[in-house]
Amino acid sequence: MSRSRCRAITLGLALAAAFTAPSAAADLTLAAGATSESTAAVQVTLDRRLPLERWHERLSLRLGGGLLLLSSEETDGNAALTLAPALRWTFAGDRGLFLEGGVGAALFLKTRVEARHLSTAFQFEDRLAMGVPWASGELSLALTHYSNAGIKRPNDGFETLTLGYRFAF
Repeated sequence: MSRSRCRAITLGLALAAAFTAPSAAADLTLAAGATSESTAAVQVTLDRRLPLERWHERLSLRLGGGLLLLSSEETDGNAALTLAPALRWTFAGDRGLFLEGGVGAALFLKTRVEARHLSTAFQFEDRLAMGVPWASGELSLALTHYSNAGIKRPNDGFETLTLGYRFAF
């Protein structure tokens, strides 16, 4: 693993820990999948769920930050630091099926993902996910779109589809 990638991983985990602290422990989510370019994707996220019972008993806010790693057969791959808030709706009580959606941000090391030219290192992260409780954590399927929203051309965004497991601490 390259020195810059090790630094990016360390920085990403430190930012995620700082973003999700203060009083309660953050939960760890590990996810794996692929991009729309068939590139392998791995995501490590630390997050906290905050209840929004004031508005509705089934609504909560997930605040997360982490690291997205993308492999490549053609180049060295890519990595991004992510900040991902999401609203969550839980069906049938606190331990039921849930849907999540949110708009966050990602900062990529490179402006290329396989054949896609991102133009800017900063990308918006639009995420939709669904999941269910499993054992002591949660199993989820997430579709995430990365795009710079037309800040600079070309705007060759891409998607990831990942299956993840959230370890509750």
